Parts: sequence; structure tokens; C-alpha cells
Amino acid sequence: LFYLLFFNLAARLCAVILVINAVIALGYGLSSLLVPATLLSIYGITQGPAAILMSRFFGVALLAIGVLTLLARDITSADARRAIIIALLISDAVGVVVAAQGTLSGVMSAVGWSAFGLYLLLGLGYVYLLIAKQSAP
Repeated sequence: LFYLLFFNLAARLCAVILVINAVIALGYGLSSLLVPATLLSIYGITQGPAAILMSRFFGVALLAIGVLTLLARDITSADARRAIIIALLISDAVGVVVAAQGTLSGVMSAVGWSAFGLYLLLGLGYVYLLIAKQSAP
């Protein structure tokens, strides 16, 4: 009984974290695609044609992550779910480093710490899911 409750809780928590990731990724992705100059200015990033183009490319990647995480919330294959979680964890870990470097170097304003925080929190959620899955009886 404990195993069933734990497994169901872990599966539900996985779905919740994936949906949260989807909402964040889709929001930032659409913003990067549709209003890149506004988003760049919020983060204090110098605007120009190259920065706007790169913002739009970033938006494309975030759109893909958002759709993937939204669709992955109901995946029943443990192997597929684990592969997606590991890929997202690696992406979030690199995002933490890039956001910290961009903020500390002054390329982004202090608002850049919000990106750092989002990557960190999502990454910690994925670490928890990996640990919870491994420690299940």
C-alpha cells in the first residue's frame, strides 16, 4: 500500500513539476518570439538586431521545451520519464551557470537572478524526482 501511495505521489509530483516548467518555458518562449525587445530590456540586455534575433532563437528552444514538458506530464514509461528528467536537469544546471555568469558580469541586470532562481528551483525539483524514483521500494 505504501508503495502504491508513494508511486502515485511521485508520479503526480512529476506531472506538476513538468507543467510548471511548461508554463514558464511557454511564457518566456512566446515573449522571446513576440516581444523580444521588451524582454531584453526587462533583463537589462543591450538591444540590437543580433540580440533580438538570438532572443527569438531562444524563444524557439523554449517553445520546444514548453511543449515537450506539457506533453510529457502523462508519460507512463519510467525509462522515457527518467530520460526527459535527466535532460531537463542538465539543461537547468547549465542555465544556472549561464544566468549567474550573465548577471555577475553585468550583461544582465539584477533581474537576471530571477532566471538563475527559476533554473535552480526547476533543477532541484528534477533532482528530487530522480532521488525519489530511486529510493522507492
